[in-house]
Amino acid sequence: MSARRRVAVIGAEGRLGRHACELLESSAEFELVARIGRGDALEAAVRAARAELAFESTRAGLGFEHAERLLRAGVRPLVATSGVTPEENERLDALARGLGLGGLVVPNFSVGSWLLQRLSAEAARWFERAEIVELHHDKKRDAPSGTALETARRMRAERGEGAREVPIHSVRLPGLYAHQEVLFGAPGEVLTLRHDMSGPDAFGPGILAALRHVATASGVGRGLDAVFARGVPTAN
Repeated sequence: MSARRRVAVIGAEGRLGRHACELLESSAEFELVARIGRGDALEAAVRAARAELAFESTRAGLGFEHAERLLRAGVRPLVATSGVTPEENERLDALARGLGLGGLVVPNFSVGSWLLQRLSAEAARWFERAEIVELHHDKKRDAPSGTALETARRMRAERGEGAREVPIHSVRLPGLYAHQEVLFGAPGEVLTLRHDMSGPDAFGPGILAALRHVATASGVGRGLDAVFARGVPTAN
């Protein structure tokens, strides 16, 4: 049996970070070697743990900086934190290729959410008007969510240059977890695509599949398209 891949979790005290730690502790493929929280020295911690991969789930806006530091420390990053722009993703990709490493930026690890984005991009070819409503628990700080921004980006890309912007409406209320609707309107009809999550278990297959991908990737990609090109593996 081959050795398990050594993984550090950055932001281990957060909701998603805690869930990632639980997944890794029960995995036969990966070994959790470091739980890194606020105030810990990032580079020193991953080097001391001899981490090969790092799951980065901290505060919105820090994903690019942390991924850059991880790559320079010789660690392959899987970034779950919102706020990494496509331009920053390209910079990470160039840096990783120059270092002979790989990584991935994933706005949302849910398979259902990934499918919603793909279906929304297809529908955007046929409907000129669309709007997104994203609803999350009241502890989520960033608005719009990274998932909604990525959905809108994919829809505009499918429509081509000069396409109409896709408005995004954000709701933050107790009792919600993570939900997104994409509404397409045309004379006489409305098409509604919706995805609902009730808890973090939906992230499990995506996180583990993404870690497998990052372990051998060249460059830093974006989203689950490359990860799920051959289907969705079962979580371990």
